[in-house]
Amino acid sequence: MTAEVGTMNAERPKPSIWARVRLFLELIRFSHTIFALPFALLSAAMAWSLRAASTDWFRWQELLGILLCMVFARSAAMAFNRVVDWKFDAENPRTKMRHIPAGLISRGTVTGWTGACGLGFVASTLLFLPNRWPLYLAIPVLAFLCGYSLTKRFTPLAHFWLGASLMLAPIAAWIAILGDAAFQNPAPPLFLGGAVLLWVAGFDIIYACQDVDVDRRLRLRSVPAMLGVSRALRVAAACHLGMLVLLFALPSFFSAFGWIWYAGIAATTVLLVYEHALVRPDDLSRVNAAFFHCNAIISLGLFAVGLADLLI
Repeated sequence: MTAEVGTMNAERPKPSIWARVRLFLELIRFSHTIFALPFALLSAAMAWSLRAASTDWFRWQELLGILLCMVFARSAAMAFNRVVDWKFDAENPRTKMRHIPAGLISRGTVTGWTGACGLGFVASTLLFLPNRWPLYLAIPVLAFLCGYSLTKRFTPLAHFWLGASLMLAPIAAWIAILGDAAFQNPAPPLFLGGAVLLWVAGFDIIYACQDVDVDRRLRLRSVPAMLGVSRALRVAAACHLGMLVLLFALPSFFSAFGWIWYAGIAATTVLLVYEHALVRPDDLSRVNAAFFHCNAIISLGLFAVGLADLLI
């Protein structure tokens, strides 16, 4: 019987290189990079606009550095999450078919991928030289991003830790482009980053409503598990209201934004209202539509209107 099983395993075709790449992209939810990357690029564009009088106001290697840092940092954090949470994922009907619990990829492989992406992130900060701030901050930033995966074990504020992790995207991009000068005018990235924090925390609370019973059973902390779905949705709405306030206040500290930016905020308001209308305490069937589709449009839309305002 053992020899027979061994023969069957030997005859099983190995997945192609493209199939393996697809597995890793699914593992780290690569498509969700769309949430933070537009805000990093918007912050970079804002910073470049402040250097417009300089002959070296835009450098392609800085753009490449932002793209690589965002991809590697997020990939490392997501892979780390899959490694440390695999037992919880296996206990949750919604996540039990994720790659590690389902046996599609081994924990050792994902651990190695985490380390490789972390090294790639640190190496990518060298593209910003002679600005050394990205290199100095690389390890603390990576530790903070990976730390999110442990927070549900001890605090229901894990959603806000996740929001703060994505908040780092526009702040880090601002520092990467401006270097020491970034600290002379920190308000624009802080207001933009604060809006990202509240936006992400809000939609993560909505997303976590799906797992309220599982979180309670596994003794994991979350706002829905602590407050119940109805009150959690009200907390999410308050977060999104705070996001809109910060976005509306941003032009007071970054005068390049004008009517186009305000039009973008109006459209964002409509999308957020629609997102909350999709989800009700007694009907969570449309959470995924609220989570991905609405928020992808918000992130890309705010990047588009911000860039348009800078150019026009």
